[in-house]
Amino acid sequence: MKSDTFTIAVIQASPQFMEREATIDKACRLILEAAANGAKTVLLPEAFVPGYPDWIWNVPAGHMGLHQQLYAKLLEQSVTIPGEATDRLCEAARQGDIYIMIGINERNSDASGGSLYNTLLYIDPQGNIMGKHQKLVPTAPERTVWAYGDPSGVKVFETPLCRMGGLTCWENYMPLVRYSLYAEGIELYLAPTYDEGEVWQASMRHIAREGRTYVIGCCMVSKKEDVVARCPELAPYYESAGEWINGGNSIIVDPNGEIIAGPLHEEEGILYAEMDLKLLHGTKWNLDVAGHYARPDAFELTVRRDPTPIASFIATPAPIDDEEDMGKEN
Repeated sequence: MKSDTFTIAVIQASPQFMEREATIDKACRLILEAAANGAKTVLLPEAFVPGYPDWIWNVPAGHMGLHQQLYAKLLEQSVTIPGEATDRLCEAARQGDIYIMIGINERNSDASGGSLYNTLLYIDPQGNIMGKHQKLVPTAPERTVWAYGDPSGVKVFETPLCRMGGLTCWENYMPLVRYSLYAEGIELYLAPTYDEGEVWQASMRHIAREGRTYVIGCCMVSKKEDVVARCPELAPYYESAGEWINGGNSIIVDPNGEIIAGPLHEEEGILYAEMDLKLLHGTKWNLDVAGHYARPDAFELTVRRDPTPIASFIATPAPIDDEEDMGKEN
């Protein structure tokens, strides 16, 4: 039987920068901690495994040799779906009986294996990969690291708990994409991000009120010393940076736009909140943008979900031996 209330969690943490296995270790430990505290769903930040490539905002684009060197490191430590890293996350989901949503750097393993996507991975409590969403449009210098994502992953997942889905970072400023989630009846809206500012928090509150949905804005925290320790070649580019490269400020917002957990600033931790479906459904009485507040006679949104593979390989039929074939006919 579907429960009206359950606990949701957001993990604000630092990855073991550019170290996939150590970051997966940390993620699994924190996920099981959240599960032990009663959480039924947990969200981790954008690009958590093996970390957000913050250097793209600091190293000039013309320093091509350094960009290639850093990209090679990131590619080496990124995640294949499915693979050993996702297997370990799936096992954590089974152990904790919890839904896991986590941001990863994903290799394009179905093609060259040399490009990356900024991906939000979904895992159910049975340890099955439910699906993934690749960030549609990387922002500004992010385009030098991540490819454009496949739009077939923009969807809401129907689960025994609720309808959940999400967009990554500034995708949440794309009104049509956002509206497509509202139109599927989203109830738990996930927004893993690298943005930590007041404007971002205001956007999370707006989206919650606009969509009448619970919203999680989940950001990682990052210290300069951690980044430079793993990539010492970046030290000259971070001389003017303070102790914290990113302060986090993760929050959970209810369908009225009220912050009910956080913001968590310049520290690692787990935020918890109770999600109440009756409250959520009640707020639709006076505003339902994909229901009684919509005007489909005036406006129509079309969403295309056909996957777009880079290459399709068709097997060539084996040649027919004419003599053998004639023998069979006789």
